Amino acid sequence: MARVTHPTVAKFTAALLEAGMTQEADGIRILTDEVRTAALAADALGVPVGAIANSLVFKAVHGDQVEPLLVLTSGAHRADVSRLKELTGADRIDKADAQFVRDHTGQPIGGVAPAGHQHRIRTLVDNHLATFPVVWAAAGHPKSVYPTTFPHLAALTGGTAADVRREEDDS
Repeated sequence: MARVTHPTVAKFTAALLEAGMTQEADGIRILTDEVRTAALAADALGVPVGAIANSLVFKAVHGDQVEPLLVLTSGAHRADVSRLKELTGADRIDKADAQFVRDHTGQPIGGVAPAGHQHRIRTLVDNHLATFPVVWAAAGHPKSVYPTTFPHLAALTGGTAADVRREEDDS
């Protein structure tokens, strides 16, 4: 693993330290290859794919207003857009493009950390992540990851714990 300091990783590290999560900040790893998918991250870390917290950014549309929605979901399944709509009260939930993600997080797709954004983003944290004692999330860059826990993800983001997975993923 390489040791590099990237501005988005540094900003996320500062957010962790400000939240008192020193152990997580110390656990940030910069991998030699990008891990833009849960499967790649799980392979690189030698952990189950379900222990990877995917950072998915959506556009939550409320009338004329569009706001970012961050969903931290287990890599074991996909987020159910209908459930996200119900949970947020949005009229629509749309996929966010790379520019929207960067505009609202300051981070690239595949490396979006749970925090360290320009502004706090409404966040849903997948309940399934609570089944793992350690989960791994992106740390601001597609080559960066860090270890954390479900309670720490919820606390760091101010997120709401929710069942976000598609029904067909429940079997």
